Amino acid sequence: MSGGLAWVTGAGSGIGRAVAVALAGAGWRLALTGRREEALRETAAMLGGAAALVLPADLTDAAAVEAAVARLPESPALLVNNAGANTPRRHWHQLSAADARGLVDANLTAPFLTSLAVLPGMRARGGGLIVQIASVAGKGASAVSGPAYIAAKSGFVALSASLNAENGIHGIRSTCICPGEVATPILDLRPQPPTAEDRARMLQPEDVAAAVLFVANLPAHVCLNEIVITPTFNRDQAPAAQAVSKLP
Repeated sequence: MSGGLAWVTGAGSGIGRAVAVALAGAGWRLALTGRREEALRETAAMLGGAAALVLPADLTDAAAVEAAVARLPESPALLVNNAGANTPRRHWHQLSAADARGLVDANLTAPFLTSLAVLPGMRARGGGLIVQIASVAGKGASAVSGPAYIAAKSGFVALSASLNAENGIHGIRSTCICPGEVATPILDLRPQPPTAEDRARMLQPEDVAAAVLFVANLPAHVCLNEIVITPTFNRDQAPAAQAVSKLP
């Protein structure tokens, strides 16, 4: 598939930027989407001369998604749904209805709309790959992520599975990557942002990008349904591990 068109969302920073750089290095042509055009152009400048189309858009808006797809030079062979969001005021006693709706739209509605938009073209060409960057928050509730984010990412995991259930017969594959903590700018939106020392122990954006590249290099008859990837130093499990280490 290398050399085809890859559409990467949330490409202006963090995981999306790292994915774009990795795919460009492997010979893909890129379409980059996010809310901030300046950040997307910064990513495009990092691609070593690889062809890149900058398509700023609000992916929670169906009309904006349709307009972005209409500007693509061809149907993408690969869609990487990476765009997402969270908020500092994320817990039940802090969330407003508007906050909750915004988080569900950013983390579930957006990848639903982009997946929906590329399916006709992928069916017409006889196949395609969608990589969904979800989260371990979609695999179970945690005290860190907040209920709206957890609910949206859980739905995101299910969205990916449903794509395979209905569209595998058309040669379309969806891989859901569920990372643990990744050292990206979104961490600054936590009520208590992690320290530089903690961020150094986390997954780095390039680690997730390597997983995306691995999936993209698999042959068309292979569907890797889901990947869960965490830091070796998994802070969610650290208290339990420390307790066990003190046992006689």
